[in-house]
Amino acid sequence: MTRSASLKTSTIDPDEIEKFSAMAEEWWDPFGKFKPLHKFNPIRLAYIRDSICTHFDRDRRSKEPLAGLRLLDVGCGGGLVAEPMRRLGAEVTAIDASERNIKTAMAHAAPLGLDIDYRATTVEALVDAQEAPFDVVLNLEVVEHVADVRVFLEASAALVKPSGLMVMATINRTLKAFALAKVGAEYILRWLPAGTHDPKKFVTPEEAKSALSAAGMQVTAEAGVIYNPLIDIWRVGEDMDVNYMLTAVRQSNR
Repeated sequence: MTRSASLKTSTIDPDEIEKFSAMAEEWWDPFGKFKPLHKFNPIRLAYIRDSICTHFDRDRRSKEPLAGLRLLDVGCGGGLVAEPMRRLGAEVTAIDASERNIKTAMAHAAPLGLDIDYRATTVEALVDAQEAPFDVVLNLEVVEHVADVRVFLEASAALVKPSGLMVMATINRTLKAFALAKVGAEYILRWLPAGTHDPKKFVTPEEAKSALSAAGMQVTAEAGVIYNPLIDIWRVGEDMDVNYMLTAVRQSNR
């Protein structure tokens, strides 16, 4: 897809938007309905920081290693990733299809003095508006909530600069993921409200890689995000049966 292409197909799933809008006020409550995100957020933030620093040859130990980079956070929710990325120096644009989520994110960032460009919009709308491409695009826990994964990733890829980076995180479609991310998280541990996830919309790594490749993205790294219930910690590892992350680079010839 070229930058001038118009995307008439929307990947918004209205039921998903309504579901997360209803929980908008709880984004920043570490003991609320988004408790799992708060618990594994430090792990994924470190992975994202290190992936960006490696790709752009930045010193991750510096105060603002992402300074000068334009970053788009897709499906930003209440800003749990957008805020740390801004603190790391990135120029952050954060979008969400839910206006309530965006208002929550803006209200939280304002008193902290964090300059983040929050918008209630979609990747397709940005493409149609010919938004300038970004150095980095983040798609974290989004693809399992959209109506069409391939169209969504195609639009997202169009917003990545040539040789730029995309980091994607989602849930695998396996029996193990169904048992842990659906039944365990929603009905046994009560980490999430029942109905948060539709297992039929989980995405396998092979499906994600195929869609990214078709959109002109080359997957360069992959990792699992693994929970150890015995010691209540999350870590990055090789097991991608449940949660996983992909890093992909925009091919310069697309």
